[in-house]
Amino acid sequence: MRSARLSLALKTGAVALPAEGRIAVLRPRIGDDLSALPGDRVVVLTGFKPDQDHFAARHPVTPAPPYAAAIVCLPRSRAAARALIAQAAAEVAPGGRIVVDGQKTDGIDTALKDLRGRVDLSESLSKAHGRLASFPAGPDLSDWAARPAMVAGFQTLPGIFSADGPDTGSVLLAASLPEKLGGKVADLGAGWGFLAAGILTRPGVRRLDLVEAEADALDCARVNIPDPRARFCWADATTWRPETLLDTVVMNPPFHTGRSAEPALGAAFIRAARRMLAPDGSLWLVANRHLPYDAVLAECFLDVRDAASDSRFRVIHAQKPRRAKP
Repeated sequence: MRSARLSLALKTGAVALPAEGRIAVLRPRIGDDLSALPGDRVVVLTGFKPDQDHFAARHPVTPAPPYAAAIVCLPRSRAAARALIAQAAAEVAPGGRIVVDGQKTDGIDTALKDLRGRVDLSESLSKAHGRLASFPAGPDLSDWAARPAMVAGFQTLPGIFSADGPDTGSVLLAASLPEKLGGKVADLGAGWGFLAAGILTRPGVRRLDLVEAEADALDCARVNIPDPRARFCWADATTWRPETLLDTVVMNPPFHTGRSAEPALGAAFIRAARRMLAPDGSLWLVANRHLPYDAVLAECFLDVRDAASDSRFRVIHAQKPRRAKP
């Protein structure tokens, strides 16, 4: 979808990229086709580890401003979208082109409305349920830059999961954790550290790996969890491996990709937890009641039970991981 708009804009002259200089692409996602751009000049900037790993095989991913132009791939969060546009405005040389592209369901209409009156915005191009427009760098948009917020004593940033405070599922999970979790624990999809803070109050925890794919969230966790037992791992939790097998894995796994529900993502977290745990290890997770995790839990663990629930969520305790099939 993004590639269709970008290709059309370049073909018709709606967007003219400079003949020389680096072109920053901010926050593309796996599946975005950037082949319409001059590949030898593209620098991909993203803090989401799976996306960075994907694009690193094709383009540089190390920031190298200033840029001759930038493509902003709009996220759903309005505050995060503004912050990305502000970043592009600060890092593109004056007069260089900044392209803003997004789906209508992700708020592109609002983003372009916000820009009008602040920049010399081009006419927008509509295609594939989204829109694209551009403007020359120069205007100061620093008031849109990402700024930390303090929520319930924790630092968060725009666009990260549960930026406005602990989500209901994590609160239920934290309240359900037993006093003893063992010495070696991992929090998969640790976010900005709410569950980690609770885990570290349990006696006997000697080490806690906070595994998080979103760099901004992990940066907040580093601020929120000033505990020497905590180790911060910027990684895809579904492929990350601990140094040694763990006593306990705790998680509130994601189950959305954009607006689309992807229960397979949560299932991948469960299978990853099985690989990480010692033979007598335990998994504690919270999930929306409607998610179809029972089959994958039975596939991965010998003992599975509900430890707590409410009208929306289940807290599940799974023990004795089954040996993974070769």
